[in-house]
Amino acid sequence: MKLYFYTKENCPLCDEAEEKLEMAAEETDISWEKRDIYQRDEWLEVYQLRIPVIETIDGRVLQEGMVSYGELLAAMKTS
Repeated sequence: MKLYFYTKENCPLCDEAEEKLEMAAEETDISWEKRDIYQRDEWLEVYQLRIPVIETIDGRVLQEGMVSYGELLAAMKTS
């Protein structure tokens, strides 16, 4: 499963979410593309107040804000 991970620098919540993504990758078949919201105006507009955001390539948000490892795994299994 391919995911997009919307983030920015100096974001403790983003750092925690990325650690949870790395843990999930050890248990599942996922890969993700890390996207800094400051690289594109449309990402900044959509995700600025919501980061970190973990989303499927078809746009379904799996988790945002405070990411829960258990909820992330459950969401990936239902996708």
